[in-house]
Amino acid sequence: MFANSVSRRQMFGFGGAAAAALMLGTGAWEAQSAFAAPALKGDPFTLGVASGDPTSDGVVLWTRLAPDPFAQDGLGGMPAKPVRVHYEVALDERFRRIARRGSVVATPELAHSVHPEVHGLAPDRTYWFRFRAGSAISPVGRTRTTPAPWQSPRELKFAFASCQAWQDGYFTAYHHMAREDLDLVVHLGDYLYESGVRTNKRGVTTDPKFHTETVGLARYRLQYGLYKSEAPLREAHAAFPWIMTFDDHEVENNWADETSENDEDPKTFLLRRAAAFQALYEHAPLRRTQLPNGPDVQMYRRLPYGRLADFTMLDTRQYRDDQACGDGTSADCADRFDDNRTLLGSRQRDWVLKGFSRSQARWQILGNQAPMGQTDQDPGPGTTVWTDPWDGYVAERNRLLAEADTRGVRNLVVVTGDRHQNYAWDLKRDYTDPESATVGSEFVGTSVTSGGDGADMTAQGETFLAANPHMKFFNSQRGYARVTVNRDRWTTDFRVLPFVTKPDATISTRASVVVEDGTPGVQV
Repeated sequence: MFANSVSRRQMFGFGGAAAAALMLGTGAWEAQSAFAAPALKGDPFTLGVASGDPTSDGVVLWTRLAPDPFAQDGLGGMPAKPVRVHYEVALDERFRRIARRGSVVATPELAHSVHPEVHGLAPDRTYWFRFRAGSAISPVGRTRTTPAPWQSPRELKFAFASCQAWQDGYFTAYHHMAREDLDLVVHLGDYLYESGVRTNKRGVTTDPKFHTETVGLARYRLQYGLYKSEAPLREAHAAFPWIMTFDDHEVENNWADETSENDEDPKTFLLRRAAAFQALYEHAPLRRTQLPNGPDVQMYRRLPYGRLADFTMLDTRQYRDDQACGDGTSADCADRFDDNRTLLGSRQRDWVLKGFSRSQARWQILGNQAPMGQTDQDPGPGTTVWTDPWDGYVAERNRLLAEADTRGVRNLVVVTGDRHQNYAWDLKRDYTDPESATVGSEFVGTSVTSGGDGADMTAQGETFLAANPHMKFFNSQRGYARVTVNRDRWTTDFRVLPFVTKPDATISTRASVVVEDGTPGVQV
């Protein structure tokens, strides 16, 4: 990792006083009476509100003060001084019954974002929340705690989504998601894309500040401001608590640990990674345990939903070996079978495996970034795969799936983004063996917008279905997946839009795919 001679805090210039100021925004340290809000020009809550990482007694809340989120310096139009921000959590939408209230301090070091962690709430209950800075009051958000650890809830309802390239279409999917009956949302990465944006959705040239590749901290902040300017995204954040991770485009396409896509100097790339991680934290409902430490961030974590399900969120970028055989498509890449190649890193892999043994949940849900199941692109006797996803790390995939089987995981279900397509398929213990056992199920969800309008079936989809007998469903429209889990059954509804290059698309369920309790594999 980064050279010991340069501390990760020093990469940002975070001295002791600055680091202390950062903690004020997380609620780890109490905000005193100082830091009154100055007179602000415009609404400071333009980026909306959000909540995330729910537990049985609390949740983390988020907002960022940014009356001008497109200010070129990335500071959101805020003065370079700390600002006290109040929050309220209520049992009713009109805030007549306050459950918790408090205050935190928005500091310039974190772009005036705040992440108060609220505790002492009742399990399995809906709450409403809002913020105040000076006389300005934020939009109201709704959140929900999870069941108590010993409870066996009747069901869990959630959606998962990924891949929302701003320039590729309207975020209409989130408008529909916000109206679903859900307990939470899982976002699996590519929340933004690092590429420059020259035209808006109507083909009009954007402000030149958005034309360049996203590299420095100010530019990453602008990119998040651009994406959060989409009202449907703000709606969905305000409607449910989110559990988030990242994939590659939050930093750069197909990066791997310290290796960039174009093999730039690792020190230069780690500076970029540090800026990207800081901007991600500033714009997401993440806990202080996800506060970046320079170019490093602790993103893999486990969140239980009573005894019904465990969410195990993976990080498949930060600890991986560089992609095998040139990071592309290969029919003869022997390196992808190397026993020593890792996607997760040994520490994360061991943590996942220990979780398999210790969990008492009926459903084990892995939040994963790139498809775990094999994606053969050759319908003949050969095997041609991409080496960026788990197909480039075969030994580790086989070990993970075998351990899930031998450790008695009752129902392993992997939810995945990245591919801009909908799949439902079986996870095999060894894809080189036609007789290999099915040990789990994977649902790959399509993109919100990335790739444009898409289509129900494509030539590539026909090839995939012919080449991959474990694939039971394919679709290439845009949208998200809606999941209902109870003690007996898992149902994934693939929710799709007819178009995203125009606004106001309707939504429909293209297919519903089931996993039965105790029976690995999907049933269409």
